[in-house]
Amino acid sequence: MAEMQSVEEPDLDPNKDDLPLRANTNHMLVRHYVLDLAVHFERKIVGGSIVLFLEPGKAHAEAPDCDPTASLSPPPKQPKQEPQHQFCPNEPDVSQTEVTVENCDEKQVGGNTTYLWEEGMCNDFTLVFDCCNLSVSKVEEVDVASVAGMRALLVDCEQPPQAGRLSFTLVERLLALSSARWQEQHNLYLQCSTAPCPRGALPISFHTDNWSLQLRKRGVCWPSDFPRVIRIWYETQPEGASVRWTKTQDGRCCVYTMGSPINNRALFPCQEPPVAMSTWQATVMAPSEFTVLLSGENHATPVQEESGLSRWTYYVTMPMPASTFTLAVGQWHEAKVKPSTGVQVFTDSNNSCPESGCSSVEKPCHGSDQKSQDPPEGPDQGMCLHVDYPCRFAVSPARREAIVPHRVFSPACLLQQVEAMVLPLLPACLAAAHAVLGVHPFSHLDVLIVPSGFSSLGMASPHIAFLSQSVLAGPRHLCGARLCHEIAHSWFGLVIGARDWTEEWISEGFATFLEDVLWAKVQQLSRSEEEDQLHLRALLRWRRLHDELQNSEQELQILRPHKESTGVVSESGASTVKHGLNPEKPFMQVHYLKGYFLLKFLASFTGHEQFLAFLCLFVRTYHGQLVLSQDFLQMLLDHFPDLKRHGLTLEGIYADWLDAPGTPKWLSEKSAAWLQTPLVAEVQQEVTKWIHFTLGHRKGTKRKRGEPCLKVNFKEMGPEQIVLLLELLLEEEKMSAGVLQTLERTYSLRMQDAEVKHRWCELVVKHKHSAAYKDVEDFLIDNQAMGVYLYGELMVHEDSRQQALARRCFSLTQEHMDPAALSVVSEMIL
Repeated sequence: MAEMQSVEEPDLDPNKDDLPLRANTNHMLVRHYVLDLAVHFERKIVGGSIVLFLEPGKAHAEAPDCDPTASLSPPPKQPKQEPQHQFCPNEPDVSQTEVTVENCDEKQVGGNTTYLWEEGMCNDFTLVFDCCNLSVSKVEEVDVASVAGMRALLVDCEQPPQAGRLSFTLVERLLALSSARWQEQHNLYLQCSTAPCPRGALPISFHTDNWSLQLRKRGVCWPSDFPRVIRIWYETQPEGASVRWTKTQDGRCCVYTMGSPINNRALFPCQEPPVAMSTWQATVMAPSEFTVLLSGENHATPVQEESGLSRWTYYVTMPMPASTFTLAVGQWHEAKVKPSTGVQVFTDSNNSCPESGCSSVEKPCHGSDQKSQDPPEGPDQGMCLHVDYPCRFAVSPARREAIVPHRVFSPACLLQQVEAMVLPLLPACLAAAHAVLGVHPFSHLDVLIVPSGFSSLGMASPHIAFLSQSVLAGPRHLCGARLCHEIAHSWFGLVIGARDWTEEWISEGFATFLEDVLWAKVQQLSRSEEEDQLHLRALLRWRRLHDELQNSEQELQILRPHKESTGVVSESGASTVKHGLNPEKPFMQVHYLKGYFLLKFLASFTGHEQFLAFLCLFVRTYHGQLVLSQDFLQMLLDHFPDLKRHGLTLEGIYADWLDAPGTPKWLSEKSAAWLQTPLVAEVQQEVTKWIHFTLGHRKGTKRKRGEPCLKVNFKEMGPEQIVLLLELLLEEEKMSAGVLQTLERTYSLRMQDAEVKHRWCELVVKHKHSAAYKDVEDFLIDNQAMGVYLYGELMVHEDSRQQALARRCFSLTQEHMDPAALSVVSEMIL
């Protein structure tokens, strides 16, 4: 028991880079959140309340007879922290921006008794939530028994609730409602969220440190006796890393959650460990000119309030980790297909949401109202092994829905590009994903073009995906491939998640592998054309991985940094994410690339089509669940018993691919074969031409009188071939300004996608091609997610003009730059 109480840990050294997950999920689990929030742009805060519906963890579901005054071994003495402000939970007028610690001596304040946190309650159970940069003003119990509709849950109760435990019984029955009654359940959640505190209830004391919010109620020494529904009043802080306050490309204010290394703990108090899966409802108030997007199952429509604000309501019925909750508020505009463009609109009138959207739980978008759903068919019968929720995999219409309802939002200044690029591609990418992987796990998809300071090319969350503006320029390849990558995350990363966040490859490696498969299908390539493209993309990724492995710490190259301790947590459920706070980690792609190559390695033994079929089987088996590496690998080895004859074992795969830095032997050997493939051979021929062309234009090369200038017929190539061409030309020692100008004109490099432009800028910097410095400046401003490496190149040459260029671009972008990029670039420049 003493060990269970010892939940506080000394705050981490800020120089360390392991992210703490403090929530004691083994003792208590959040099953549902109800958020009621308002967005205040003038103060850069989100504030309001969150109501949490709790269930004791399996390890402590049953409480023994407990005398609250009994002598229990106290936890180790913790260092006393000085509170910044002392107040009591029933003070409604406390300045929330000053509050970090509730710390009252036992005394009468406003008619209520409050207690000193550090002393006098060492035997009481402490409930711990992950929390950072939040100003908590009050925590209170909620009287669910006062909600009239809750009493109906007792109608079929065989025995009356025990004396004094009515609220416990009501919440247990509410949480236990079947998925067929999810609408009733959500309506009761909503009613409970506005219920008052129980009359005469002792207050809930709380304390915050750098990484957690801790709650106690006097006399409650077991999780099973802790209140099952609590309400927390709080505000975010402007510096909280979960929330980005910035401006759109139109120069208008906006805010979005960024999937930062600390996830959502600076947006609301929550349980961050992946095992703490929950559902949620959220009401968000914002100025009426703003659009509120959120990871919810419904297409919300705003309700205008008398205050001039708009109220947006979203919900989810699939239990998900709190880290997947995503919010974006800005003056976004919905892109529309113009009839005059002739762009095909992919819709299914039978399965789409109504045009007015679904604004309440009365109008489900997932088509999973079990009163009207078709029974499971064929081999999918009984396939759902997850907890009970309205699952699309068990609904016949969802199985036939190749293209789920979708919308695209962006700032007004980018609408034309979005309508020309994203809208035509999105239906085809959705259809390709359905053809390869089967049922779409989520009922609809919103895509948002985020501000230029966004930290990557994309990010996927339930029902919503963020895309960088970098994918909008040039040919469609970069945009299409990135859409495929984010859509693939619906299956790998969201509906199937990693049980230990250190196994990032389970999400990113699979999405990278499937990106190629889906994009080839969108392009309607033949099998031979697909093979050629896959080999080219594999070579490009191999070159990127090889460079990263040469220039990174070995510890960051390991896909299972916890190794045999992967998935292991403390007795309370607390753990850490290895390297989770390292500012260099977001810019590394080892989990993407090495994970991708591991899947290619495995597919080389099973066969491509057979491997894809197995992925579908894995999805049908594990959707709605969290997995570790061994779940996938062991199922693969069992499904393909011949793999053992090739020497493949779980232990061998760990040793070669997951638990060691560096390059597996297979990858070193296979990369040589990719050099011989047709698309790569074409590039090598063009490189040879450019080298000869360069030699003919070097200073000192003499031509006879009347001899014409050297002319070469260069072959037209696709964007990925051009990327490889530029990478190979980067290995050349010298290239003159004239050759570089010809190179730019030959391939129209300024009109290509961001990947090509990035390599072009590297060439410009390496050869100090001052005539194209404006290209470098534009790239660093418009493609911030891809420019960190270029800053380093500009500074390392110790050229005063290049360094001035780097500093000028940094000064123009630093205010809205991603925090991790800001940290890394600042160190380079300052």
